[in-house]
Amino acid sequence: MTANSAALHRARQLVRTGGPEDGSKWLENVLGWTLVVVVAMFVTQVGWL
Repeated sequence: MTANSAALHRARQLVRTGGPEDGSKWLENVLGWTLVVVVAMFVTQVGWL
């Protein structure tokens, strides 16, 4: 491993946001739709629209 590739590997580790891994796309999808439903229920209860 050269110094350049080691620095690139370290930079990629620092840039990660800590989100779910690539294998959990279904979980991310379910949580996203759950958030949409919760926001929609809140908006209809408050009566903004």
